[in-house]
Amino acid sequence: MNHLITDRSLLPIYEKVEAGERVSFEEGIQLYETPDILTVGRMANIIRERKNGNRAYYNINQHIDYSNVCVFHARCHFCAFARKNVQTDGAFELTPEQFLEKARFSFENGCTEIHSVGGLHPKLPFEYYLELLRILRREMPQVHLKFFTAVEIHHLARMAGLSVRETLIALREAGLDSIPGGGAEIFHEDVRAQICPGKLSAEGWLDVMRQAHELGIPTNATMLYGHVEKPPHSVDHLIRLRELQDETGGFVTFIPLAFHPENTRMAHLPPTTGLTDLRNIAVSRLMLDNFDHIKAYWIMLGIKLAQVSLSFGADDIDGTVTEEKITHAAGAVTPEALTVEEIVRYIREAGREPVERDTLYNEIIRKDGKWYRKAA
Repeated sequence: MNHLITDRSLLPIYEKVEAGERVSFEEGIQLYETPDILTVGRMANIIRERKNGNRAYYNINQHIDYSNVCVFHARCHFCAFARKNVQTDGAFELTPEQFLEKARFSFENGCTEIHSVGGLHPKLPFEYYLELLRILRREMPQVHLKFFTAVEIHHLARMAGLSVRETLIALREAGLDSIPGGGAEIFHEDVRAQICPGKLSAEGWLDVMRQAHELGIPTNATMLYGHVEKPPHSVDHLIRLRELQDETGGFVTFIPLAFHPENTRMAHLPPTTGLTDLRNIAVSRLMLDNFDHIKAYWIMLGIKLAQVSLSFGADDIDGTVTEEKITHAAGAVTPEALTVEEIVRYIREAGREPVERDTLYNEIIRKDGKWYRKAA
């Protein structure tokens, strides 16, 4: 295999990967800078197959955003989703009952997960969020509720006059099952000052996730790449996630998110290239040795690149989704949903074995119009 490595300086990293040893900060930068992307992908695939074999996961899920009204509408320069208030063109705000009507799709179509995030709404009371969870838990108890980013939870705590811990406990008691990974962006303050000045700090994001993990609430993690960041910023981000995972073990999966510049205040920047996308997925797999799963989010990558990603470290391409708004507000041209048949075909074309999973990667078995979590 060594004769296929065109950048011979990668050989020591390759040997570490084969031996199951941890990649360092300096080696992470090297992985971002080497022109030998095929070797980077090959190394990532070693870890991917060591952890997940030939399996590629997907789920049947629904995305429902409750509102895009956000107090930071003018500060997150990469966002095309947020609006100033409900009177602003394109703004929306769902009542719990309206949300439930949309969520009936999940109940009727066998979804195992509802994913919901929104803006930092300046007026909705904390009770709104609790009622949202309660009504869904009551009407569809089997469906996993993955709601509210760390940034939203910090905002809710401040608005309600509660600690983050008290807020998490109240949300969990109302029905919260897990937390999505959004809002992390890039942790380095030099980057945050350029793309989202004033937003919850990296330390704040990590603290919300740490407290969630301590309470037994699993979470995901993300990194927004393809804007003004440099390799040291990306590697720093990945190592901070790796360190928290060493501490808590509470992260379920990591999702590298490609920046979509259209309709944002950073529209002068070019979109990511396929090689940039593959590199970020592969380097993430190599750096995050204590994460079991790396997701290639087809909504942002497109179907074809998501397929290739399954050989560059990713073992998951997300799910059916249904009605994704955030990336499409920034100009994404991917579909807003896929059928199970389409996802299965794409995974098999990539040479992988499709496995339906729930949010926590339990295998789903479907029989006679019902679904069950496979016993471990």
